[in-house]
Amino acid sequence: MSSKPSRRREALVYHAKPTPGKIKVVPTKKYSSQRDLSLAYSPGVAEPCLEIVKDPANVYKYTTKGNLVAVISNGTAVLGLGDIGPLASKPVMEGKGLLFKIFADLDCFDIEVDTKNIEEFIATVKNIAPTFGGINLEDIKAPEAFEIERRLKEELDIPVMHDDQHGTAIISSAALLNALELAGKKIQDVQIVISGAGSAAISCTSLYVKLGARKENIMMFDIDGLITKNRTDLGEMQMQFATDKEPMSLAQAMVGSDVFLGLSAGNIVSQEMVQSMNADPIVFAMANPTPEIDYDLAMAAREDIIMATGRSDHPNQVNNVLGFPFIFRGAMDVRATMINEEMKLAATHAIANLAKEPVPEQVNIAYGELRLNFGRDYIIPKPFDPRLIATIPPAVARAAMESGVAQEPITDWDKYEEQLLSRMGSDNKLVRLLLNRARINPKRIVFAEADNIDVLKAAQIVLEEGIGTPILLGRKDVIEEMKKELEFDEPCLIIDPKTDEESARRDRYAHEFWKLRQRKGVTEFDAGKTLRQRNYFAAMMVKVGDADALITGVAQSYPRSVRPMMEIIGMAPGVEKIATTNLMITDRGPLFISDTSININPDSLALAKIAQMTGKTATMFGVEPVIAMISYANFGSSKHPHATKVTDAVKYLHQYYPSIIVDGEIQTDFALNAEMLQQKFPFSKLAGKKVNTLIFPNLESSNSTYKLLKELRGIDSIGPIMMGMQKPCHILQLGASVDEIVNMAAVAVIDAQQKEKKAAQQSQASVKAD
Repeated sequence: MSSKPSRRREALVYHAKPTPGKIKVVPTKKYSSQRDLSLAYSPGVAEPCLEIVKDPANVYKYTTKGNLVAVISNGTAVLGLGDIGPLASKPVMEGKGLLFKIFADLDCFDIEVDTKNIEEFIATVKNIAPTFGGINLEDIKAPEAFEIERRLKEELDIPVMHDDQHGTAIISSAALLNALELAGKKIQDVQIVISGAGSAAISCTSLYVKLGARKENIMMFDIDGLITKNRTDLGEMQMQFATDKEPMSLAQAMVGSDVFLGLSAGNIVSQEMVQSMNADPIVFAMANPTPEIDYDLAMAAREDIIMATGRSDHPNQVNNVLGFPFIFRGAMDVRATMINEEMKLAATHAIANLAKEPVPEQVNIAYGELRLNFGRDYIIPKPFDPRLIATIPPAVARAAMESGVAQEPITDWDKYEEQLLSRMGSDNKLVRLLLNRARINPKRIVFAEADNIDVLKAAQIVLEEGIGTPILLGRKDVIEEMKKELEFDEPCLIIDPKTDEESARRDRYAHEFWKLRQRKGVTEFDAGKTLRQRNYFAAMMVKVGDADALITGVAQSYPRSVRPMMEIIGMAPGVEKIATTNLMITDRGPLFISDTSININPDSLALAKIAQMTGKTATMFGVEPVIAMISYANFGSSKHPHATKVTDAVKYLHQYYPSIIVDGEIQTDFALNAEMLQQKFPFSKLAGKKVNTLIFPNLESSNSTYKLLKELRGIDSIGPIMMGMQKPCHILQLGASVDEIVNMAAVAVIDAQQKEKKAAQQSQASVKAD
């Protein structure tokens, strides 16, 4: 969990500003009037209090208890940091709360308890338990963690789970089941070596045994060596896996083994040790941040290896976020009195089985894969898989009901699945997918305004996050000084187009520009002067292949920024109209709005083309477009030209592109309110569907709408995203934030990836044709 020195300041600023911490309480009811307040508190609040007195179960009906998790720690075993105490553990606990919210829509309070005494800790948790619907114990050292969890499970009637133990156990068990299937081995037959004897290792091994592994086939090591029955320095939990074998080294134990599970320390396993294992060895090296053996070394040691780590930069990441949010979601949705072994096993099998199902295109796109398929590099689902929310909670809930610990059984499973899916519209998952996809194949990005502090901050993030390689345009001395202030230590190419140092490159670009524009009244002398301007210089870098994409527009008007792109880069072949779209990250999911920056008053054909391009852009993000053509009228209710041009655009699309889900003209509220749309216009192609793309009839309405949403609702926006350009160039709105610049850089990288892929496909087709 430690940061590189250059990122220390960024991490501290992230946690400190604009508001300290990562979570807050948000009201869920109206509170604007005196009447609202009298209902929320006195005297109205007395009524639900009295109902709860009559029946304590009503607390789930009238309060947040049923959706509220406590993340509780005493800070004695904080991942990567050790015993740092309750205060210092608070940022970690807040982070866990954030993950509960964004992955499973569970609200969370983090609670740090200042005691190492088991009895005091248990008493504290028991005393506050009435507040919560579930308790996630976190970062408590062994062996105390075992006793604390055991007692609380026995003495409380709500779900309790120590995620450090069971989360890792459930995910690694799912991975193990699938790895064994691929290796053609049975769990009861395999020889298993465990490096580590802490709470996570004990829990993993226990679950492996419940799945069928035999204790006599397991050898567990701690820092002092093999755990044997004659050792007297260990607790009961470790000794349950003690062996009769003579003491030996880890290297000796791995000879002829089938499975290695590492939850210990980095770089303790060699290639020779992996080579000594049986055919089709399964190696789970899960120490973080440095695995027991480097992924590349392990893969080079054996062609038949099945490998998993705890890292996100390699296949088969064993990540607890695949489990704990969804396990608590399912347990709390049926008001389970505990999380028992049946529920853990149900989660394990649900995760394992999900990896064998066809992967949604959104996940393939996010990870830059043509098609993820069940196999040695894909034995567990990816953390961004949207199916997790609708797969694991139902499995856990069913197991709770079947094992007799559910107090509120589910009867309509289809409705429950719909409710689960609806919970996933409120986070920034699409942004995480976007950044992750960019990292897979980063590109060179020209930042034409790099002497702007926000642009330089964004470039630093782009480089450090592996999104792309920045090329910084501007005054070199200014940029270097600003880099020092930002602790931006990584080397970057800095270019000042006006200096003599760049004269050769500038002259070459100027000559190319003159050839492009000589019949547009541009002389070669004019071209030389023009190429001193950074936007022209940046555009020419992309044009000639010295860069892959460009970002500009923070410090000047949109028309001034777009002109060089149009003159130098121009439209892609076959494109008749350039347009822009903004991706709004709303609480109902992603929403594309077009055209937000280019076409002032497009005619019907132009509107149709804008809809087509926006649909392709949505697909690029892994979103199946459902397009509403917006107007002030609904389906022919007005014959004014402003409305009929939208009608004509829809007719064109229905006739020539019937596969596109598009309809209109329609008012915005009907487009976004599925119930109203179904009631009033059941004939529409949009009926029964969730609209995610709005095409407005003119620039004024589109631009105003997206900016209104952004400012009044605080909705994040990515864009304007340029559509139809020959090469990737993206122009920010004046005054864009650092986050917006970073997100647009990721869009530019993905745009470059797509164009590169399309060019390669066209080249292959041309070769085949020849």
